[in-house]
Amino acid sequence: MLTGDKIGLRARHEDDIPVLLEELTDPLTTARATGLPWRPYTPGSKEAPFNVDDTKEGVVHFSVVDLEDGALAGVANLWGIDKHHRTAHLGLGLRPSVRGKGFATDVVAVLCHYGFVVHGLRRLQIETLADNTPMLRAAERNGFTREGVLRDAEWVMGECLDQVILGLLVDEWKAAA
Repeated sequence: MLTGDKIGLRARHEDDIPVLLEELTDPLTTARATGLPWRPYTPGSKEAPFNVDDTKEGVVHFSVVDLEDGALAGVANLWGIDKHHRTAHLGLGLRPSVRGKGFATDVVAVLCHYGFVVHGLRRLQIETLADNTPMLRAAERNGFTREGVLRDAEWVMGECLDQVILGLLVDEWKAAA
């Protein structure tokens, strides 16, 4: 397990999936987090979110756990891993019951360590909706720089929203450490 101050990142366990499906797949959360329209999934479906295929290249999925009590706190991933350009994207989703505890900032920090130290990447990127203040705050607290805004880039529940692109280079990360 990779650990931060408040959270740990571990492999996804089979018993995590029903909890995540219950709490992180409502229509608004799905649309905001994935940019895809919500749809229902049959229990046990291989296509349902949060199922992990460990053979898939370019993505690493984690379950986030609260170090204080070991409870499942959410999900995190490093995706779009490009070994040639040494870049990747990161994302996370926290259960409603743990939001506001500083976990997002800690998850981003641990994902940065994982990307830069374990994978030897040189750049990490986050894309998030412009009104996602908690994610923007977590990224900026970890040294990410706002690099641009894609206007009306995401269709979310009947309206177009702006998307913010944030980036962090390994040298900036090292200098801040």
